[in-house]
Amino acid sequence: MPEINETISTTAKEVANAARDLGYVVIGASVIGLQKAQVRRQELRKNLADPLAGAEQRLEGVRGDLATAFQEADARVEEVIGRIEAVFVPLEDRLPEPARDLAKQLHSQARDARAQLRDLVAAFAA
Repeated sequence: MPEINETISTTAKEVANAARDLGYVVIGASVIGLQKAQVRRQELRKNLADPLAGAEQRLEGVRGDLATAFQEADARVEEVIGRIEAVFVPLEDRLPEPARDLAKQLHSQARDARAQLRDLVAAFAA
């Protein structure tokens, strides 16, 4: 029986470490995306210094650049999250049912948060 408790404890620690790493990766990718957006915003400000000289065309170009940058960042984040989630599946199967349910709930909340972030970014880039 102590071996089962030790296995569960080890698995729980592995899941906690993987979840922490996932959080770091998501936050890091978000920071990179936001930094790119800030750079694009500064470029937009600089381009809009003379509002009459092709402002409409420059604004559309910057919006397109922002949308592309956000899509690239989102694709990278999704790729990393997919890899990390692939590691979690075998670990989740080894967890006791309450912990497994909690892990699934966390995955669901993370997906919802990413969807909300995507919607905000899409609205900003539009």
